[in-house]
Formats: sequence, structure tokens, C-alpha cells
Amino acid sequence: MSEYCLFCHEQITSNTNWSSFFTSHKETYLCQVCESQLIKIEGETCDICSRPLEKLEKQYVINNRCLDCVRWEEDDEWKGYLLKNESLYEYNDFLKGIISQYKFRGDYILAKIFSLRIQQKLPPNVLLVPIPLSTERQFERGFNQTEALINETGQSPIHLLERTHSEKQSKKSRHDRIHIPQVFQIEEGRGVADKDILLIDDIYTTGSTLRHAAKILIHAGAKSVSSLTLAR
Repeated sequence: MSEYCLFCHEQITSNTNWSSFFTSHKETYLCQVCESQLIKIEGETCDICSRPLEKLEKQYVINNRCLDCVRWEEDDEWKGYLLKNESLYEYNDFLKGIISQYKFRGDYILAKIFSLRIQQKLPPNVLLVPIPLSTERQFERGFNQTEALINETGQSPIHLLERTHSEKQSKKSRHDRIHIPQVFQIEEGRGVADKDILLIDDIYTTGSTLRHAAKILIHAGAKSVSSLTLAR
């Protein structure tokens, strides 16, 4: 059976043997060369943000947390809102290329690459809430990339948040990302009281966007807010 890599478009040839006739076929979306460049986040990670701790110098690790998360949790304005973020892959140049092609060039089909791993990480009995785009940004891109990630798992995204238009996060400095004003509001008529919510986003950088979303959801009565992102 032959397929083509969704990213580099090289042909993928499946190995067929007797055992393959008796096992279910797992859809393959990347060739081995591309797959090998996706670095899964494994081993010891920050209790909150999934940052690999082994890649940090010792002074930036405090009690199984990275220094960034320690600072967030020491800040009375932000502590306790985001329970936990889990990221699937390290943000390297290869993944940056996939996400860029997916988000900014509208290559929607690339969402399939991540569908199985996202499915494996979804906890039961949570509301899957995509981080929304502003109306202007969604018109510009043609789709919400985080909503597409949920759709490709076969689950239904729950739209609880609206976002005001702002400058692209990728153009902001770290300081500006952390100190942005609140950009989210709860969609009119949406109830979140006592709900466990899982936010879905593509990249965890400083954690500011996710914490802004978590804060407004907790203030609206959500029981807990965690997040799942492709990259850290």
C-alpha cells in the first residue's frame, strides 16, 4: 500500500507481511524522515507547562517546576488559574515549518498529522475548547487551526470564548506577550459552571494566552482549566 507524506509529499510504502493481514491498519501521514524530526516531549517535565527539565540549567528548576511557572504561580494575579498544560512535541525548526504551513498558508490537511496523538491525550469528561481567533484573523486565515485539531480527532469543539482583535502573538516580545490586556470574553449565553475544561492551542510559548483564557473561565465558574498544545 502506498501513500504520500502530507508534508514533504514523498511516497510512503507500507511493509506488507502476514501479520499485517490480521492487524488493523493505522493511517500514516508522514514519511519516516519527517516523522523522525518530530521530537516527542518525554522524561521529566515541568509540573505545570510540560517544559523538559533536563534541558534547563539547575538554577532554572525549582521543585519540579521551571522558573517561568514558579513566577506565574507567585503572582497573585495569575496563580492557580491554569491547572496544567501538556505539550506533545518540542518546538524545533521542523515543527515550526509544519505549523507555519498549516496556520499561515491554509494547509488544513496537516491537522491529520496530530490527530492520533491528540486523541491519546484527551481525558474523559472535559469540554474541548479551542483558543479562538478574532473575527479579523479568522477571515484572514479561513479557519481556526485549533478548532481543526479537535475536529480531526472526531470530537466536537465547544465554543465558549470570543477574542478581540490584536497584533499577532508571533510579532510580540516575551514581555509584551506576558503583559497583554485581557483579550477574551465568554460567549453570550454560555454556561461553564462546575465544568472541567481543556483548552486546545498550537504552541505554548510564555503561557500568557492560555492563562488569560483560563482566568476568565475560572471567574465564570469553571471547575478546572487545563490545556493541550502541539508544541512547547
